[in-house]
Amino acid sequence: MLILAGYFIVIASVLGGYTLVGGHMGALYQPAELIIIFGAGLGAFVASNNGKGIKATIRTLPKLMRGSHYQKNVCLDLMTLLYLLLAKARQSGMMALEKDIENPSQSALFSAYPGLVGDPLIMQFITDYLRLMISGNMDAIEIEALMDHEIETFQHEADIPANALAAMGDSLPAFGIVAAVMGVVHALGAAALDPAGIGPLIAHAMVGTFLGILLAYGFVSPVAARVRAQVEDVSKILQSIKVTLLAHLNNYPPPIAIEFGRKALFSAERPSFDELENHVREVKMAPSREAGA
Repeated sequence: MLILAGYFIVIASVLGGYTLVGGHMGALYQPAELIIIFGAGLGAFVASNNGKGIKATIRTLPKLMRGSHYQKNVCLDLMTLLYLLLAKARQSGMMALEKDIENPSQSALFSAYPGLVGDPLIMQFITDYLRLMISGNMDAIEIEALMDHEIETFQHEADIPANALAAMGDSLPAFGIVAAVMGVVHALGAAALDPAGIGPLIAHAMVGTFLGILLAYGFVSPVAARVRAQVEDVSKILQSIKVTLLAHLNNYPPPIAIEFGRKALFSAERPSFDELENHVREVKMAPSREAGA
């Protein structure tokens, strides 16, 4: 919804200011120039991307209408789940987690957090590296290097739509100039018109430059920035899981390990130390409350 709100502010500000100086809205209605600018921009987008990039961009656009999935409550659940997994591993050994990671939906630990189980990216990241830790054939340095490579690969792939949209946005002002030049050529080529009649055609042609710049910096480029922000949100979650698991590999107890992960989160989503501690305590006490009932 913030995207729509931003678009409304852009349109209201630009057209409102234009109206205040006595501008006529009808002069801005130039569908031919919109076709030139949008069509050329779309063509450049298709020409500069492969099928994978185009499909990734199309899949990404509907997600922009929703806010970030990784709010504070999700981060609390994630840190608590990691705590429970690491506490079980510390108490019973890493092999005790084998059944949990092989079938998370049937695991008592994982199934308590359906929102996380339904996130394939997070689940795959957690279970893959727990599986490697269970194997015992890789040390912390090797696993950290592998995690870094995977996160880097994710960021590179996830940035493809943002880069494609940013490139398209950068091209729109130039295509606006193309539309304006074509309008000027049309005006100057109208030999039957007198000088007074050429003026309105020149004015209409200049709308192309206006539209190209407005569409680029008011509509397309902000979408590219929003995509990058969402990629950063996911990357931070993966970084948080990474430092938590590495802390466990370096023999830190679970409360300290999840503190490493908590510190890796953005401040807006990061729960406080007390919030996380209380949340973990409530989860640990839940089985005993149920048994007492």
